[in-house]
Amino acid sequence: MPEPIETQSEAVAVAVEAEVEKPKLKACCACPETKKERDACIMEKGESECGDLIEAHLGCMRKMGFNI
Repeated sequence: MPEPIETQSEAVAVAVEAEVEKPKLKACCACPETKKERDACIMEKGESECGDLIEAHLGCMRKMGFNI
């Protein structure tokens, strides 16, 4: 049986921890579609020309629970 929560700050910490979903995959395996497009663009055109694809991949990673 879980121990009772004694203070309001402990209750808030428990609630925040429950809300934060941890990534289910390793970063290298998450968002393969956006990663492939981003990597191909960077190889062909260079990083400076692929900002939209880089941002799309970062957005996908954030949706998967990564803090980047």
